[in-house]
Amino acid sequence: MQDFFFVSDLHGLKERYRKLFEKIISELPSVVFMGGDLLPHQHFSQNAYQAHAEFIENFFIPQFTELKKSLRNTYPRIFLILGNDDSKLAERPLITGEQKELWYYIHKKYFRFNNLIVLGYACVPPTPFLLKDWEKYDVSCYMDPGCIPPEEGYHSVPESLDEKKYDSIKKDLENLTIEKNKHQLICLFHSPPYQTKLDRAALDDQYIDQVPLNPHIGSIAIRQFIEQIQPLITLHGHVHESTRITGSWQDKIGKTFCFNAAHDGPELALVRFNPQNLEKARRELF
Repeated sequence: MQDFFFVSDLHGLKERYRKLFEKIISELPSVVFMGGDLLPHQHFSQNAYQAHAEFIENFFIPQFTELKKSLRNTYPRIFLILGNDDSKLAERPLITGEQKELWYYIHKKYFRFNNLIVLGYACVPPTPFLLKDWEKYDVSCYMDPGCIPPEEGYHSVPESLDEKKYDSIKKDLENLTIEKNKHQLICLFHSPPYQTKLDRAALDDQYIDQVPLNPHIGSIAIRQFIEQIQPLITLHGHVHESTRITGSWQDKIGKTFCFNAAHDGPELALVRFNPQNLEKARRELF
């Protein structure tokens, strides 16, 4: 089995994408996972949402189309989700790309291939940022100090007040839980699990209203899901500086290997792994 590639948080940086395409062409992975925050950073307005759609239509789709044309039957399976910096309106052109068989858009979906099952989930707990398309309460309506509630931010796709206030990551994952073949499950999350080497933010010695900020900003619900289900692998992004702070891009929860591909430098961070030999997984910067 060829190596699987995992990248996340490319944020529309074309140089990172070009490096990814070069590695795909030279190494021919069988699968590529893309863990959200794929689109350019924007100040959020209707123009920003349009910019996201234009990036997909003018760069993302054409580049992957050319890659598929070049590689033909060696073109990898590509699984992707969006992240909290990506507007939900971007789903529309992504679905168009899926119809062209360029990738599989797998938010809240399962996909089975060979002896593996892939599950995708994009949402993160509330953040201090204004775009709330992919933010939900975690296990309850509690939020860390400084965060903005999902019902008070911007949504590029309208949602009811009940959805904003009462949906949660925990509820979503309970609806997605499977009981069979858990040892064959690969989960593509944008958020890392709570209190691990993958969710450590640079919040040391920072306070809001004399309340110290928790440097662990991952999802409790995602951690509980991993503890209960014990997938084979979980893939994460979102917290760019965590690897630099903790010194590790991977962690383990029970038997589950957890990998982080977010990076706070200019390079492309590429995690490569073979599901049959996860101990030899590695992360490289290009």
